[in-house]
Amino acid sequence: MVGTVIVWLSAFFLLVALLILVIYQLMSLADLEFDYINPYDSSSRINAVILPEFVLQGILCLLFLVSGHWMMFLFAAPMLYYNVRLYQQQKHLIDVTEIFSQLNEEKKRRLIKLIYLVTLLFLSLFWMIWSVLEDD
Repeated sequence: MVGTVIVWLSAFFLLVALLILVIYQLMSLADLEFDYINPYDSSSRINAVILPEFVLQGILCLLFLVSGHWMMFLFAAPMLYYNVRLYQQQKHLIDVTEIFSQLNEEKKRRLIKLIYLVTLLFLSLFWMIWSVLEDD
């Protein structure tokens, strides 16, 4: 019982960290859109947190895979696959010179990630509560 609770708590904190990173990226894009910061600062802020986001997503998938929570792994794997594809195609970083032309696309991409991560967060909370109640 203690092991499953630790896995679910770890997953919860990893998902919260991922949510914070995606919200930070969205805020940087919104600041750029409203002309509060320049394109160089915005792109450097976003690019600084993209690789940690990818690593946290990989750790989350690995955690679900190693702990045997196959359904959660299957729910989390598409985002990991998407991130790996972006990295392989060298499209994961924001280009300073084209940030204004890609602003709407980048915001939509991060909003979809945000919705996806919130769904994963609720699913992990549900399974955490379920596993605690099941063991009692």
